[in-house]
Amino acid sequence: MQVLTFLIPISLLLGGLGLVGFVYTLRSSQYDDPDGDSQRILSSDWDDKPKP
Repeated sequence: MQVLTFLIPISLLLGGLGLVGFVYTLRSSQYDDPDGDSQRILSSDWDDKPKP
């Protein structure tokens, strides 16, 4: 039962780190153009200068 005193805080810490990472990716606009990505992968044209 004493192992739970270690596992619960560790799991909360890892969950919090995952949440912080997800919020960071949302704020850095990594999910802005999912339709463009899906169309771009099917295209045979190479995009040498992608949008920043």
